[in-house]
Amino acid sequence: MDETTDQPIQARKDEWRGKVGKLTEEEMNEFLAGNPFCRIGSIDEEGWPYVVPCWFEYSDGGFYIVPRAKSVWARYIRNNPKVFLCIDDETIYNNRVLVRGEATVLEEPNLGGKWVEIATRMSIRYLGEHGPKYLEPTLTEPRWLLFVKPLSIKTWHGVDWAEKYKHSKW
Repeated sequence: MDETTDQPIQARKDEWRGKVGKLTEEEMNEFLAGNPFCRIGSIDEEGWPYVVPCWFEYSDGGFYIVPRAKSVWARYIRNNPKVFLCIDDETIYNNRVLVRGEATVLEEPNLGGKWVEIATRMSIRYLGEHGPKYLEPTLTEPRWLLFVKPLSIKTWHGVDWAEKYKHSKW
C-alpha cells in the first residue's frame, strides 16, 4: 500500500490508463450523445466491405444516419441491410462502441423529409451553434434516412487489454 494515498501502489501507477472495461449503459449513452464519429461498414455489389465515416444520432433504440442522395453506400445498404458501426474517439481513454446491426431505409432520397430534423440536430452536435448554417444551403439536396437497429453492441474504454485476450494459447 502507498501510505500517502491508501491505494495499492500498482493501482496508483496505472491511473493514466483511465477506467478500463466495458462502458455502463449510462456511460455509453453519454458518449453517444457527444460528437464521436461513426464508421459504417456495408457490403458492396461484389461482396467487399465498404466503410465510410458519417454522422449519426443515437435515439429510439438505434442509430439514424443521413446519407446524401448519391452516396453509393446507401444503395449497398438498401440491397444488403447487414451493417457494422464503429464509433470511437481519439482520446487516451479510447472509448469504443461496436454495433452489429440491420439497417432499414426509412426514406429514399427526398427533400424535406424527417431527415431534415435529424440532420439539423446532428449539425448542432458536430459543429456547435453554427451547425445549421452549414446545413441550410444544402437543404435543396436530397438525402436518405437510414435507421440501424442494433443486433449486438460491444463497448470498451481505457488503455488495457480485455482479459479474454490475455494469456491465450496460440
